[in-house]
Amino acid sequence: MLIGVGLGPGAPDLLTLRAVELLKNSDKVYVPGKMAEELVKPYVEAEILDFPMLTDYDVLNEVWKKNAELLADEALKGDVVFGLIGDPNFFSTFTHLKRVMKKYYPDVETATVPGISSITSFASRTGSEVDSSFEVTDGSDKKTAIRLKAKSPKEIAENFSKEGYTDFIFAERLFSEKENIIYGIENFPEKGNYFSIVCASKE
Repeated sequence: MLIGVGLGPGAPDLLTLRAVELLKNSDKVYVPGKMAEELVKPYVEAEILDFPMLTDYDVLNEVWKKNAELLADEALKGDVVFGLIGDPNFFSTFTHLKRVMKKYYPDVETATVPGISSITSFASRTGSEVDSSFEVTDGSDKKTAIRLKAKSPKEIAENFSKEGYTDFIFAERLFSEKENIIYGIENFPEKGNYFSIVCASKE
């Protein structure tokens, strides 16, 4: 299995307990740069993979494919961690790596462990409390919308569909004993709770 592990914003004491456990117990650990290597060094010796900061997607795709090929062989034999700064699901190198992996090596299972993201790190360090709706962008087209406190998930998803969104996920009480994740608007309940999320996406 290939596991993308968030290492947080850069402070050694902001790694999660689960991240540390995986670093210690995985068969192999890779990182995308020196900063990540320094964060994992107290727990494991990691190998750095080259992920150049380029905008040429032809070149990038070749790099991602080459790295995926390297990781696939080992991930089929045991647990391989790819540790990176921030969160592996939030504007992350791992997102591209996982996409290429699924395309060329569909037998490799993937999973992620969340880390403290740049968004919450920013809010913490700058005193910028976020208690109302906000937008996060890297300048690209918006393809994902997330609704927190989704107490009427079916209705929320139907409204998103009117805006062109086509794929929907409902989740509640994540990482708790009562966790519930539902894919597809047709399976959504009418009612959710305070700890519910609806995620809508489109091509």
